[in-house]
Amino acid sequence: MTEAYLVEAVRTPVGRRGGGLAGVHPADLGAHVLGTLVRRSGVDPAAVDDVIFGCVDTLGPQAGNIARTSWLAAGLPEHVPGVTVDRQCGSSQQAVHFAAQAVMSGTADLVVAGGVQNMSAIPISSAMLAGRQYGFDDPFGGSAGWQARYGGQEVSQFRAAELIAAKWSLTREEMERYALESHRRAAAAVDEGRFDREIEPIAGVARDEGPRRDTTLEKMATLPTLTPDGVVTAALASQISDGAAALLVASERAVREHGLLPRARIHHLSVLADDPVYMLTGPIPATANALRRAGLTIGDIDLVEINEAFVPVVLAWLRETGADPSRVNADGGAVALGHPLGATGARLMTTLLHALEARGGRYGLQTMCEGGGTANVTIIERL
Repeated sequence: MTEAYLVEAVRTPVGRRGGGLAGVHPADLGAHVLGTLVRRSGVDPAAVDDVIFGCVDTLGPQAGNIARTSWLAAGLPEHVPGVTVDRQCGSSQQAVHFAAQAVMSGTADLVVAGGVQNMSAIPISSAMLAGRQYGFDDPFGGSAGWQARYGGQEVSQFRAAELIAAKWSLTREEMERYALESHRRAAAAVDEGRFDREIEPIAGVARDEGPRRDTTLEKMATLPTLTPDGVVTAALASQISDGAAALLVASERAVREHGLLPRARIHHLSVLADDPVYMLTGPIPATANALRRAGLTIGDIDLVEINEAFVPVVLAWLRETGADPSRVNADGGAVALGHPLGATGARLMTTLLHALEARGGRYGLQTMCEGGGTANVTIIERL
């Protein structure tokens, strides 16, 4: 089995809802990172075997196979195909997995993986809400099989966050301190230029718009909870955002034939699932499974990117894994930087690669919770 290498990785800044990227067509967001990826890597775009993009809520401007549309919008060769995948929040991390698996199997040599999401244009859960015109309230309520197995339990990310907070006895104050630290780390990373190399400015936006420099514990304490009698507030959740990211995955043969410089190799990739009602706990068993299969311990991992969908997700994961908090989301996470659903997996991988290089680390681990209770884990090794 051949190795799969990461050659290049680039992203847009992450824009706030209604911010600087809100008016950019999703295909143009995707085209921007694809064109930049080709230019920075020096690869011949005609040699690319496939383009795999993650996207959630593929309606309106995100419909019609946004991977293919983005590639064509970038003016790149028409013979190169594209496909769009939806593993909810893990969509573009799964795109990286599919790209690496194609390369490892020998059925492809150069694959672009990435993702795009304009949540300002297409609000979260738009696809689920669209089902109402067909007489279905949600993906679960009308299914006899689902009802037989899980009953009439409410299935939502907000309830899941509350269930996790309760199960791991996480206090609001503890979670707010974590959220404040996420903003502090992200603001410091922006100020020190740690994201500059991975970002390609677009539409006059050059830096991530999410970090709130003026937030305080006192301000967070005034916010209402997302559910009655709950402890989770908007300050403890990821921000609604817009953005895109893309990576070039190459085989050993492609690296040799195209004169490419590999920056990391895919050391491990896997996906595992957990309780779909708790929904967001998947990264815990998925990380344990990945480390076991990779022959590593959490202490071997130099940096971790775990998506901050909600603060309880990360704090429960930290308790169960025993990871060093200073190595986890070292430059802030989605609470501060935002979570453009289908793009986040590729954004995290882009940041992880650059952060490993900047800090001289060897192994980086990425994981994220996903709708339905699934969780991807990728371990990369810096070269």
